[in-house]
Amino acid sequence: MTAAEVLAQAATHVSGDRAVSHGDKRINHACIAAVWNGILHARLIAGNNQELTAHDVANLMEGLKIARRYTGTFNPDDYVDGAGYAAVACECAVQPSTSDEA
Repeated sequence: MTAAEVLAQAATHVSGDRAVSHGDKRINHACIAAVWNGILHARLIAGNNQELTAHDVANLMEGLKIARRYTGTFNPDDYVDGAGYAAVACECAVQPSTSDEA
């Protein structure tokens, strides 16, 4: 794929069906920011002020799916993907990656 083809495809994603399913971009991203800020704040309250880990990223991605449930139209994938990220977060918590242990 050329850079122009990538950009053309990206343009159809942000203005096509995904715009309908995810709702207004600004509202959607504001909701994601609110959820992520809450997760990161809870992390700090728990006394973890180190670099983000794989577990944190999986939790943030689950939060993204939760935030998307509040904007746009109903999308079952937001629930399925959220469950998937929760499962990944669990695996990361049980067995951290080598880079998380450093």
